[in-house]
Amino acid sequence: MKSLHNLTIKKFSEGLLKRDFSAFEITQAYFNEIKNNDAEIGAYLSLNEEGALRDAEAVDISIAKGESLNALAGVPMAIKDNILIKDLPATSASKILENYIASYDAGVIQKLKNERAVFLGKTNMDEFAMGSSTENSAFKITRNPHDLERVPGGSSGGSAAAVAAHFALGALGSDTGGSIREPAAFCGIVGLKPTYGAVSRSGLMAMASSLDQIGPLTKIVEDAAIVFNAIRGKDPLDATSDDGKYGKELLEPDFEKIKNMTVGIPEEYFIEGLNKEVGDSIELAMKTMESFGVKFKNISLPHTKYALSCYYIIVPAEVSSNLAKFDGIRYARNQKSEIRNQKLKDIYFETRGEGFGPEAKRRIILGTFVLSSGYYDAYYKKAQQVRRFIKNDFDEAFKSIDMIIAPTASGPAFKIGERTDDPLSMYLSDIFTIPVNLAGLPSVSIPVREKKDGLPIGFQLIGKPWGEADILGLGQYYEKITAPEFYPHT
Repeated sequence: MKSLHNLTIKKFSEGLLKRDFSAFEITQAYFNEIKNNDAEIGAYLSLNEEGALRDAEAVDISIAKGESLNALAGVPMAIKDNILIKDLPATSASKILENYIASYDAGVIQKLKNERAVFLGKTNMDEFAMGSSTENSAFKITRNPHDLERVPGGSSGGSAAAVAAHFALGALGSDTGGSIREPAAFCGIVGLKPTYGAVSRSGLMAMASSLDQIGPLTKIVEDAAIVFNAIRGKDPLDATSDDGKYGKELLEPDFEKIKNMTVGIPEEYFIEGLNKEVGDSIELAMKTMESFGVKFKNISLPHTKYALSCYYIIVPAEVSSNLAKFDGIRYARNQKSEIRNQKLKDIYFETRGEGFGPEAKRRIILGTFVLSSGYYDAYYKKAQQVRRFIKNDFDEAFKSIDMIIAPTASGPAFKIGERTDDPLSMYLSDIFTIPVNLAGLPSVSIPVREKKDGLPIGFQLIGKPWGEADILGLGQYYEKITAPEFYPHT
């Protein structure tokens, strides 16, 4: 049986075609790993064992018949529980949706089904994607596979933990302010937040519609490129989606071009308060890139200091609007017969009060306030204006550079319970990732591979709009030097 630890999507696909193993065998091996070890990590909320094994067997039959297959055929994947898969649970880690079964596929799931990927199950998350630690789930706490006393990051912590713990070959998460990249950094894997609009949001339970974006979590950058290429593109069910301007470089990087790129170092990101180990690790990564020709240039993003305040006005406002439909009735949480004799207002107060957790309530209340009469212009409108300044900073910087390097998080994974009583401290976890979402840019978090012990640390490469090929290309070149065991085919 092939070891799951160094298995990548390309290795899996090659081994499948060579008949080194079957999709059924590998899928069964992942379920065995989950059953033996997930009790202590808590990556999954629900499993799809029967369906996954059936789909894997169908891929094996196609191989036996000599049929042509895509790169993701048979690949066992984990899916964040706010992304709909028809006939499977979709709770968004909230009690208010604990009985909900999805009635249709999200746009990205339909694309992955067309690729014949295999879905192992739905992963844990912060309730409705509100959080940076996966401690806000209504059902369980997910633990970091590298240290069970620490968080995996959030809100896509279950997906990141599943990949890091070898419970899935790849995963999907969603990123509103860093919810793919921060868990990737904490768990020592790769996480891509695509350009806003590059991936359909149809079938994603919306938190903040102007910021949300679905993306992959994988072991290596090459895998992230393969998954992204499969899920990207225009969707008639999402008016904000677009095909973008992507060529063959997305899957076949032009490394000669990449080696001559200029990377910006924003002075506002490398500041006092940044964990020394993080700073030293990123400096080490930059020296590795310099060794093969990449140039670095100091830049300024002056409105960065307003990003956190701006984000925590816009997000609660959009949360308040998006979560209004979850009233505990339409999605059949409350099965009590006595509600028939209650007044509608009383039903809402009871079901929503019981169904939403503390963080969801906090953001709904704050969002309702900033959208209320007399406060909309003072808060929400002003935040949107500041958001434009933040985007303009990036636009100006990109006139003289190709991409930007930055920390993903201010430190390594923190301990479970360390920040739960201090929401502001928790919000500061996303200080380096939030500006990217406000500007709608692509960004990938990559582990500093040279680090041999201790907790994982990641760095971000931030690209121009539709610049995924550039950041993924540089990421792959960096990995070929620092993690050659994942790239034996080059």
